[in-house]
Amino acid sequence: VHQSKLDFFCKLGYGKQDICKVLENLGQEALEDDVLKELIRMGSKPQALESQAQPSPLKLVARGSCSTSPGSKWLGEDDSDSTNHLRPIVIDGSNVAMSHGNKEVFSCWGIQLAVDWFRERGHTYIKVFVPLWRKEPPRQDSPIADQHILEELEKQSILVYTPSRKVKGKRVVCYDDRYIVKVAYEKDGVIVSNDHYRDLQNENPEWKWFIEQRLLMYSFVSNRFMPPDDPLGRHGPTLNNFLSKKPVLPEPKWQPCPYGKKCTYGNKCKFYHPERPHQAQLSVADELRAKIKVPLSLGKEEEKRNRSP
Repeated sequence: VHQSKLDFFCKLGYGKQDICKVLENLGQEALEDDVLKELIRMGSKPQALESQAQPSPLKLVARGSCSTSPGSKWLGEDDSDSTNHLRPIVIDGSNVAMSHGNKEVFSCWGIQLAVDWFRERGHTYIKVFVPLWRKEPPRQDSPIADQHILEELEKQSILVYTPSRKVKGKRVVCYDDRYIVKVAYEKDGVIVSNDHYRDLQNENPEWKWFIEQRLLMYSFVSNRFMPPDDPLGRHGPTLNNFLSKKPVLPEPKWQPCPYGKKCTYGNKCKFYHPERPHQAQLSVADELRAKIKVPLSLGKEEEKRNRSP
């Protein structure tokens, strides 16, 4: 009885020493209400209330920076994503599965291949959206392969089922594409799909820009998930920069000058000259002028010294 009451009031946040003192005064058979009244009379407060009563120290935030409060974070998520330099990944499960199944079979193995590819890169936030009716047994008009993979991904908190139900024998399915775009937009992540979501682009102008800039297309080559190395085209960012929050700019690669030391372009030359890495690339005429000015200036200084008394 003593242990059960001790555990009960510890869960409420009271200290063990205060609880033991009250139980010694009132006895082990005291009612919980009486123990609670005595704790309040003693002035004991739960630890949660004490932490709230203490004012939190003010934090200086740089101008222009975005500071997120703890209340703005989603429930049930840790802070590992905030420290990770890789973007969150939101996968269109239906699109990936049908693409791997050659648009004939809903292949759950294709979803597993995509998830494993992002896991190997180090992504910690990966979500896959699939309609709830895919849990049902496969039928001839909608065959499903490797359906057990969906259960395994759901246990790992990776797969999320979008709601659906039956009304008078007809299936009512919620629009899973809206879930995918909304979550990816709020998490500032990347959408993995070959769908362009044109209807959602027309619905929200902010989503339009996000879909155009954060949509990662892919291909399956011999059961291998392969996104492109240039997701936004030849002149866009690389795949590594596209999937990271802090893109790394490539170092400029200078092409050596084909004329070498015989080059007469000087500072106008667009090529690299290894023979003068620490010198300003002056033209030949400027170099001659610089060589002539140095002895003339030295001679004028000597003349001034001789003339001075």
